[in-house]
Amino acid sequence: MTTTTSSTSPSTRLSAGPHDPVGADLSQVLRALKLSGLKDTLPERLALARQHQLGHAAFLQLLLADELARRESRSASLRAAKAGLDPAMRIQTWDEHPDLTYDRTLFSDLTSLRFTEAATGVLILGPVGVGKTHLATALGHAAIRRRMSVLFARADKLFTRLRAARLDHTLEAEVRRLAAVDVLIIDDFALRALDPTQTNDFYELVVERHRKKSTIWVSNREPSEWLAMTTDTLLAQSAIDRLTSGAHTLIIEGPSHRQRGRVSLDETSEAKHAH
Repeated sequence: MTTTTSSTSPSTRLSAGPHDPVGADLSQVLRALKLSGLKDTLPERLALARQHQLGHAAFLQLLLADELARRESRSASLRAAKAGLDPAMRIQTWDEHPDLTYDRTLFSDLTSLRFTEAATGVLILGPVGVGKTHLATALGHAAIRRRMSVLFARADKLFTRLRAARLDHTLEAEVRRLAAVDVLIIDDFALRALDPTQTNDFYELVVERHRKKSTIWVSNREPSEWLAMTTDTLLAQSAIDRLTSGAHTLIIEGPSHRQRGRVSLDETSEAKHAH
């Protein structure tokens, strides 16, 4: 009696009916190698490999490129969160309102981050609600993707941190830490007057970072107004002169975007009467 056995080629097995293209054994191996993320894209990559008849090396390179991109994205997200950056404030989420006026060529140049190579500062100035913080944060995200160290801090909270460091005798270490950050973003600067301690900390911070690292200052006041917000005009003037020397200044003007979506009481009342 003759027994007939049918053989199935590897290509036929790969193109068989619907099933899990990964399988339990492969899933276990991927977990052991900490590559479980590949399971999400493996089915479509297998289909792409068949469609384009990719060789083993090309297919492996494609998978590893996926994993590298996944890890880079996750790393950037974690570092951005640690830096205090709002994840929603990126260049691609910037709402370009036509009623805002600013030097778009300058901002495009700033996104190249060439200013960090020269260790020069950036001033982003304008009235409340025009998107200064968004653009500053977007530059921070761009720096994160270049694997630079970034820290975003509101000015009042930064000075509070320095005051606390002075009380527990860690001020020198804290200033060194701030001085080492590649891109320091200080938001809402000169929103309130600076007391003598804050004025001194402002001076020390500027001096420590001058021509060494880049600082982005966000304020709704011009530097010429900052002097009146401090208590030691000599220290403040010295800091401001250093800070503005060679800095890129981006001025944003226009109506506050916070007012655009706001409905007035009169409009609400008219809407009720209309119904």
